[in-house]
Formats: sequence, structure tokens, C-alpha cells
Amino acid sequence: MSGTNHYYLPEGLPIPVAEPDGLSAAFWKGLREECLLVQRCPHCHTWQHGPEWLCHRCHAFDLEWAQVEPRGQIYSWERVWHPAHAALRGHTPYLAVLVELPHAGSVRMVGNLLGDPMQEVSIGADVIGVFEHHTGALPPYSLLQWRLA
Repeated sequence: MSGTNHYYLPEGLPIPVAEPDGLSAAFWKGLREECLLVQRCPHCHTWQHGPEWLCHRCHAFDLEWAQVEPRGQIYSWERVWHPAHAALRGHTPYLAVLVELPHAGSVRMVGNLLGDPMQEVSIGADVIGVFEHHTGALPPYSLLQWRLA
């Protein structure tokens, strides 16, 4: 979706922003720059997502952000029929996927699967990340969507 103004879901949904303490700011900034960043511990080399202040394994407090390729496999999925937000009324069904990144410690992240919402979806299917930029929003933001490889 780079360079387009076509969005998978309608406008009017809450804008994703970093928490007041800035914990996920690097993640959201990375998406705006078309980089997928995931936390990694410099001590025990554990990968983790979503962002946390300390390592889940060794409890170190100096996690780093590492760029990873936005590719993975569908770990789980759901065809969403009931709108979870008023802006989604009339925009169902859509596909939500839990994507596992084997090259980043098998961390998992949630996103939408682009394409026909009635398409066949298989656990383990390869997916590629697509950066969806919302430059007209205040503040501007980007999302990571997924498409079948």
C-alpha cells in the first residue's frame, strides 16, 4: 500500500500512538519509515513483542530495537463479522491474523490480512508485511498489514 491512499479499514478508527511514557514510540516511528522493529535483549538475545521495559527472560532493562524483515507465517486467524468499533459498521467481514516471525524468535503480532475477506486462509501460510501510511491523519501514522506471499 505504499504510495496509495487506499486503506484496508475505514477512517474513523482510533489513531495508534505510543503510550505517554514512549515505550512503543520506536515501533510506530519504524513503521512510518517502512521498517519493522522488534525488541531484542542484548544480554540473552531474547526477542519480544509487544514492547516492554524489561526482558521477559533475564529481566534486563536495556532492550534494543532490531529491524526485521516483515515476513512470517499465519499462526492463527479470525474472520471478523461483528464491528468492534462504530467506524467498522458496514465494513465487515475482515480478516485479522496473528503472524509469527520465525526469524525474530517466533514473536507474534496481530494485523489484518489484505484481500478478499472471504478468501481461504490456512494456518502456516506465508505472509508479507505491507506498510499502510495515513499521512493525512493528525498525527500521521502507519500500520503494518499482511498479504499472502
